[in-house]
Amino acid sequence: MKSKLSAKRLKNYASELLTNKAVYAAAIAMLATNVDAQKKPLDLTVFDEWQSIGMKELSNNGNWVAYQVNAQEGDNTLNFFGLKTDKNLNFHRGEQSVFTSDSKFAIFKIRPFYKDLKLVRIKKKKENEIAKDSIGILNLTTNKVEKLPNIKSFKTPQKGGSLLAYLLEKEEVKKDKSDSTKSKDKSAKPAKSSGKDKKDVPLELVLRNLTSGQKKSFKNVVNYDFSENGKQLIYSTKQEKKDSLDKNKYGVFLVNTATFAQKQLVDTIGDFKQFTFDELANKVAFVGTTDDEKKENKSYYLYYSSVPAQKEIQKSELVGLKKDWFVSENRQPKFSKDGKSLFIGIAPKLEEKDTTLIAEDHAKVDVWSYKDDFIQPQQLKNAEREKKRSYLAVINLDQPQQLVQLADENLNMVDVSNEGNSTYALGVSDNLYRLSSSWDSTRKRDYYIINTKTGQKELLVKGLAGNVETSPNGKFVVYFNEETGLWSSYNIETKETKVLNKKLKVNFADEENDSPTLAGAYGIAYFTTNDETVLIRDRYDIWEFDLAGNRKPENVTDGFGRKNKISFDINKLNDDVKTINRETPIYLSAFNNGNKQSGVYQTIISKAKKPQEIVMSDTWGSQKMTKALNADEFIYTKESFQNSPDVYVSTNFKDEKKISAINPQQKDYSWGKGELVTWKTYSGKDATGVVYKPENFDPNKKYPVIVYFYEKLSDNLNRYQAPAPTPSRINHTYFVSNDYIVFTPDISYTIGHPGKSAEDYINSGVEALKKNNWINGSKIAIQGQSWGGYQVAHLITTTNMYAAAWTGAPVVNMTSAYGGIRWGTGMSRQFQYEQTQSRIGKTLWEAPELYIENSPLFNMPNVKTPVVIMHNDEDGAVPWYQGIEMFMALRRLGKPAWMLNYNGDDHNLVKRANKNDIQQRQQQFFDYYLKDKPAPKWLTEGVPAISKGIDWGFDLEETK
Repeated sequence: MKSKLSAKRLKNYASELLTNKAVYAAAIAMLATNVDAQKKPLDLTVFDEWQSIGMKELSNNGNWVAYQVNAQEGDNTLNFFGLKTDKNLNFHRGEQSVFTSDSKFAIFKIRPFYKDLKLVRIKKKKENEIAKDSIGILNLTTNKVEKLPNIKSFKTPQKGGSLLAYLLEKEEVKKDKSDSTKSKDKSAKPAKSSGKDKKDVPLELVLRNLTSGQKKSFKNVVNYDFSENGKQLIYSTKQEKKDSLDKNKYGVFLVNTATFAQKQLVDTIGDFKQFTFDELANKVAFVGTTDDEKKENKSYYLYYSSVPAQKEIQKSELVGLKKDWFVSENRQPKFSKDGKSLFIGIAPKLEEKDTTLIAEDHAKVDVWSYKDDFIQPQQLKNAEREKKRSYLAVINLDQPQQLVQLADENLNMVDVSNEGNSTYALGVSDNLYRLSSSWDSTRKRDYYIINTKTGQKELLVKGLAGNVETSPNGKFVVYFNEETGLWSSYNIETKETKVLNKKLKVNFADEENDSPTLAGAYGIAYFTTNDETVLIRDRYDIWEFDLAGNRKPENVTDGFGRKNKISFDINKLNDDVKTINRETPIYLSAFNNGNKQSGVYQTIISKAKKPQEIVMSDTWGSQKMTKALNADEFIYTKESFQNSPDVYVSTNFKDEKKISAINPQQKDYSWGKGELVTWKTYSGKDATGVVYKPENFDPNKKYPVIVYFYEKLSDNLNRYQAPAPTPSRINHTYFVSNDYIVFTPDISYTIGHPGKSAEDYINSGVEALKKNNWINGSKIAIQGQSWGGYQVAHLITTTNMYAAAWTGAPVVNMTSAYGGIRWGTGMSRQFQYEQTQSRIGKTLWEAPELYIENSPLFNMPNVKTPVVIMHNDEDGAVPWYQGIEMFMALRRLGKPAWMLNYNGDDHNLVKRANKNDIQQRQQQFFDYYLKDKPAPKWLTEGVPAISKGIDWGFDLEETK
């Protein structure tokens, strides 16, 4: 109810009574109440108003910020902000901006209107009928923008000034009715355009120097790319239908971007792509084939030349290439940084299909074998990827025809070090451990050191479960053994191994691991210059280890992290920076595990003393912070539960400039606040959770509660949650705005007893919460999705303390789900139950009693709580038969239960229409059981199949 006094009168009244502090405080409180009364609760119609921050970046000189504001459903907006001028430019439907390396221009894509694209999807139009993208070219000096329509793609060189290349879409040509060549046969049907053919249609390429205005076009282009330094542009052409076979028009061409002079490298019709240059653009390589376009499995070859090329080049006949192996079209060649080596992908030739066979005359069958490395569903899911798999090989460019194969089917992964300059590479093989991967999640591997000059392999470590990383200069391999908890360094030249943390009592593996798996490492933070030392994290602090093992480890953060429960990491401000200087100040990201604040500290590695706090707050956020390449400007986002994420720029994290201001409409709606709470579980363990209260919280009022859980959620205390339709979780903001309390308890698990662990933490947390006078203890509901859905299903079989329950994609029968398939990946589900989320710790045959104990299905007769089950027929993670088993049991037992199957949707809802639907049903369900509001007809009467698509059952029953 609104106050009858106006805000202005209240303010005057309060100012007249300043001498009476009590009356003044009451007046201000009354004013606040009046302001709050103007705010509205969130409703289902406002979701589309809410925006989020997408990409964000700084120009290299630090003078301009680009950031994208994304709509939930609708058109995005691209914004440019001048830090020196405070000039703000925004472009409706702008996306994917790129600053030129000299910071003089920004190029961005302009998408068609969302409503038009949606209409195209609805009407299922063909590709040639779809509206085309445009691009914008923004001059950052004049702030003028040039817009170009019908652009298929554009590229700028990474370090090449103000150069731009773009492909123009081919415009459809309408034939003149008077065309004398037109067939007079009225029965002849016009040819249909093919979207499949469309993507390979040759187009016009335009090269522009945006500073000088120089411009040149090239016809019939299909692939193109710049050298990193922008000195060269390379492109390939393709013959158009009915075009003449002019050798001067087809093949591969090189363009000098300083003079725009063009040279033909290949004068053959074919498919040429995967262009690459060395760092100085003195060498070029690519792959290509001259096989007929209709051939299914084409044979690709390597093409290589110095720049400028003295003559047209031919395919390389590589010495050392196995019989029936070819250069892979699916891997881009890559020069070493020094330009002395060229790394390429090679692959065996695929078997050809017999195209003369008639499909109906032959069986379509999957043959499952117990000896298969991977089960058939997993093989089928990955079949296309496997067809494109390539194996790394290297060519020493002093002998450009000689190939050294580094990887093969038995050693299928190879990582080169020191940007290809090192003589050694790290080889990885999982062959011996594939069969057991269906039930063993430890992911063991064999690791090898490979000589890139000879291909000789030497075993480094066998059957390792853990992390392995080569130092940036390629001198050492650093690895963590999860079975021992030890970090080791291996000197590749001397072949010496040093255990780094053997004498330290600190645990470098996950201290909170509560599953029957090996605990993973907190990880490597960085290496220092010249591979001198490596920086490794424990739960809180960062340690420096001498890779040669000659001096003792140092706690770089001086134990400050562990003492104060602050977890430190090193901010990676630029992807190009591979090592850090021990003598230079660096920035640390910080997260306080106690109060959930986050922020930034600074330290110097060589000093090894308490780091200096720069900022710690509830609003810092957790997104990646980056730095301008050539300026001390940092860009980041800040957020809290009450404050939408916005973009900030600063030079020191104290004097900051707020760049964006999204979601101003939030001021019109009632919001809320999250508070950390602690309690003791039934078993006496310390527990933590978050209670979210409405903005106008009244301690004298009784509130209904929705309890939402997964595993541990309290770290999200200061995370903003925009009002949005749910994929089957709880939108805290929405329900808190509508006068609910939302409670999210953290859960730790006892191996073998996940169900009882949920009882211990969730039920005890609810009992502790009910001690507050502002909780309506008879109006508490639980909701969970996936693993949370399992816990909901379990809890309602063990207690009747909840007034309602909602479970999404739950596992209710671990005995039947154990042998199932995750259809989204094709993987067996066994590992989940034995080692990961379900935490049983044993096979079904070793401990059937544990599988039964943790299967809610066997206890469904105990259920008295009304429950909604959501499980969809295209769930790729949990077989939807689990939801069916639960529903059919409850239906047979006469329990109040409903099941929602969103046809063709996934584990978490993807389609927005479905999200909107479930959001409305959630609200109606909880409002009915927790607020005694009228029931919707889908609850009281259901929705008959003949009414599907006609009546959704949202109408509310009339109250008597």
